[in-house]
Amino acid sequence: MEYALWITLLVAFIVVEASTASLVCIWFAIGALAAAVAKLVGVSFFWQIAVFVIVSAIAVGLTKPLVNKLRAKGKTATNADMVIGKTGIVTEEITNDKFAGKVKVAGQEWSAIAADGGEIPKNSKIRVLKIEGVKLIVEIVKFASVTEA
Repeated sequence: MEYALWITLLVAFIVVEASTASLVCIWFAIGALAAAVAKLVGVSFFWQIAVFVIVSAIAVGLTKPLVNKLRAKGKTATNADMVIGKTGIVTEEITNDKFAGKVKVAGQEWSAIAADGGEIPKNSKIRVLKIEGVKLIVEIVKFASVTEA
């Protein structure tokens, strides 16, 4: 009976892990496997639970920092982030009363607002300072050529 419990938990944790995009419960699957092995060796149910908890905790302790480090390394800028610092051109006037205008940057059209809250006329050259939501925050560029529009 106990052996079936640990195998069922092992399979359930693996299924949950396989259905998620990140490590959620693989550590508990390892703990359930260790508890099933403990049952095979003849350990009492109380000690099987202890093995499950201890092995799961050790697995979390050993792998969680490594997983977090690998996740941090794998972060890359999105396509949207890549427009920050690029120059473009205003295709629809940016005004305070509309709270947005349109700009073309890196071949794509975006909604944009002026960083200083002012107005930027159509065909002005701009530089992207940052992104807030789906809008670019831009500033006008004087005496610069637009190379990315």
